[in-house]
Amino acid sequence: MADRSFTKMHGLGNDFLVLDAREQPVQLSAGQVRNLANRHTGIGFDQLILIEPSSTADVRLRFWNSDGSEVGACGNGSRAAAALLGGQQRIETAGGLLASDAVPGGAAVDMGRPRFEWDAVPLAYPMDTASLPLAWGDLEHPAALSVGNPHVVFFVDDAASVPLASIGPEIEHDPVFPQRVNVGIAQVAATDHLILRVWERGAGATLACGTGAVAAAAAAQRRGLAGRSVRVSMPGGDLLVEQRDDGHLLLSGPAVVAFTGLVDLERFA
Repeated sequence: MADRSFTKMHGLGNDFLVLDAREQPVQLSAGQVRNLANRHTGIGFDQLILIEPSSTADVRLRFWNSDGSEVGACGNGSRAAAALLGGQQRIETAGGLLASDAVPGGAAVDMGRPRFEWDAVPLAYPMDTASLPLAWGDLEHPAALSVGNPHVVFFVDDAASVPLASIGPEIEHDPVFPQRVNVGIAQVAATDHLILRVWERGAGATLACGTGAVAAAAAAQRRGLAGRSVRVSMPGGDLLVEQRDDGHLLLSGPAVVAFTGLVDLERFA
C-alpha cells in the first residue's frame, strides 16, 4: 500500500495523529492503532483522529485512544482538527454534532450541553450524579456526567497530592462504569479557575484533556463552585471553558501542528 500522509498535532501536549480520509478511505484495527501509538516503534500519540466525509455536517471525526479503543468524543482532538481544517466547521462525531471556529494558534469548539442523567453517563445503576455515594480510598463523592464521553470529577484540596497513576486505572475500570470512565481530579483555585489532572480512559495520564476540562467546569458550575467562565489549568497549560446562555459549553485554547510525514499503515497492521 502507498504511504499515507499524516499530521502530528498537539493541544497543550495532548498529542494526536491526524489522518485525512475524505478522499481515500482508511480502515483501522485496534491492533493497528496500538502499534501506531507506540512511542518507541510507531509514531506515538494519545489519540488518533480520522477525518472523514459527512452527509450531515462539513466533516466527520472519529477518535481512537492509544489502547486501540474507539471513543465518541475528544475535546482537544476536535480543536486540533478544527485548527487544521481552518475557518468555521460543522463537525459530526459519535458524541454529537459540534461547531468549531479556528483562530490563530488554535480553535474554539462548541461542546454542547453536558448530560447529568445516570444512564447518559452511563452508570451501571441509578445514582445521584451530582455526588455519587462512592469512594476509592480518600477520593469520595465525585460528580458524574457525559460531555460526549463519560467522566467523574473529584474535588480535592490539593490535586497534586493525589496518586493518579495508581488510583486512575482502578476507577477507570470499576464495574459501576460499564463503558469505563475518564477520571478528573479538580482543585478550585477561584470561582473562575480550576486546577485539573486527568486520567484518560484508554490513554492514561495526559498533559491535557479537553473533555476533561469541560467536564470539570460543568461539574463545578453545577455544584456552585465556579462561574460561567472558567480557566482550567492542566500540566500542559490552560484551556478556557465558557457557558453560553443556551447551556452549551465552549472550549477554546491552543492547538498546533508539530510535524507532518508519510506512513505505510499496512506495516503496523
